[in-house]
Amino acid sequence: MLRLEEITPDNLSAAVNIKVRPEQEGFVAPVVASLAEAYASRLTAWPRLVYDHDRAVAFIMGNFHPDNELEAFRCGIWRLNVAAEEQGKGDGRFAVMAFCEEARRRGSRRVTVLWEQGEGGPEAFYLRLGFKPTGEMLFGETVGELLLG
Repeated sequence: MLRLEEITPDNLSAAVNIKVRPEQEGFVAPVVASLAEAYASRLTAWPRLVYDHDRAVAFIMGNFHPDNELEAFRCGIWRLNVAAEEQGKGDGRFAVMAFCEEARRRGSRRVTVLWEQGEGGPEAFYLRLGFKPTGEMLFGETVGELLLG
């Protein structure tokens, strides 16, 4: 039974204790860095924990900023950290789909994500979910998009 929860003082420790596999650490910032970024951009950032019953199993942070000068940053996933021991169970897919539902609720028809190329990186995961590379690169990363129906 998966669900999303906002980050609060009560679950902050659970959030920062989510660690990805060692070979993935070069592809995604630690949750604590993401939360600092969310705090700094609190008007547009959307950080959430994924729970499986009473266990925090993943963290997702997106951004909703429809007026951003960069189209890729108007509605996008900034971070996805799935706990190493929880990977392959559908928690990441759930987090991305929940973000997409929130995007639809807000009137967005397109979700973007940036990923770095490389072995152990998230590209295959996002492609399986239906994201397609746009051909654009930002900060050395591939921009992918998912058009919402």
